[in-house]
Amino acid sequence: MPNHLPSNNRYDEMFYRPSGRSGLKLPAISLGLWQNFGAVDPFRRSREMVLRAFDLGITHFDLANNYGPPPGSAETNFGKILHQDLAHYRDEMVISTKAGWRMWPGPYGEWGSRKYLLSSLDQSLKRMRIEYVDIFYLHRPDPGTPLEESMSALDSAVRSGKALYAGVSSLGVEDTRKAAAILRSLGTPCLIHQPVYNMFNRWIEDGLLDLLREEGIGCIAFSPLAQGLLSNKYLQGIPRRSRAARPDATLSQDDISGEKLKSIRTLNEIAEGRGQSLPQMALAWILRHDVMTAVLTGTSRLEQLEENVASLEKLDFTADELRKIDAALAR
Repeated sequence: MPNHLPSNNRYDEMFYRPSGRSGLKLPAISLGLWQNFGAVDPFRRSREMVLRAFDLGITHFDLANNYGPPPGSAETNFGKILHQDLAHYRDEMVISTKAGWRMWPGPYGEWGSRKYLLSSLDQSLKRMRIEYVDIFYLHRPDPGTPLEESMSALDSAVRSGKALYAGVSSLGVEDTRKAAAILRSLGTPCLIHQPVYNMFNRWIEDGLLDLLREEGIGCIAFSPLAQGLLSNKYLQGIPRRSRAARPDATLSQDDISGEKLKSIRTLNEIAEGRGQSLPQMALAWILRHDVMTAVLTGTSRLEQLEENVASLEKLDFTADELRKIDAALAR
């Protein structure tokens, strides 16, 4: 018997959106395990967040071979949670993983070669103790490997039964167009694209969203809160224990300049006027796009997870609200 019995109401409040023109639907709020699920994090807390997410209707769990730290440990921990608590519900879940970043020494331990991608997928399946993933992504573009080779590896993963769908992440417009054409010619359509997208990083509005709509490819945005900038934690500056204050921070103190703080505070005022928190508005702002399948949210606390899901209560924006948001971001 599993150690966890999911809520009987887990599908009542979540929205599920189709990924492009495919038959696969993803929860509008999906859970990314990039941080807070590695070996350095308390396993009990990681388990609580995964189980609470499932109870809230979050059926999609997004991983990558290098998630941790150390690399691989997020997949190992997720596999443990799945095995002891949710194995009976595997068919209700969408599990994705990726390969592209460095995982082991030597010339075959990163990037987009066929050898690396397929070896990495095998390792990911072993760490998670599952027979297949639902989505397997090329994690990043590789300037040294022909895109045909990388897409052929994704096609092989699907044909072997080790993945059900193929996806790409962080590819620009032209590479995405080319990847979609290659996969189509192989008979394995590109299901979804995973780009970074948030109020401070709007690059996908310059052609990628239009291309995904044209090609019938879904879109799932990562870093929707700009690594915490669009949370409430920086409204009064940089807290001592925040991500930006750590020596190894990927979000630097330079990212939180005086002008950016002014923008964040103005955005917070707009969110309050909508009856939402700033992160809730930031998520809703992304989901307003018709081509957007879901947003990938990370979390370190159950309260954050629940707050993120509550953003679905108000997804509509007035023209005036959008104008005010654009004005705040134009500082």
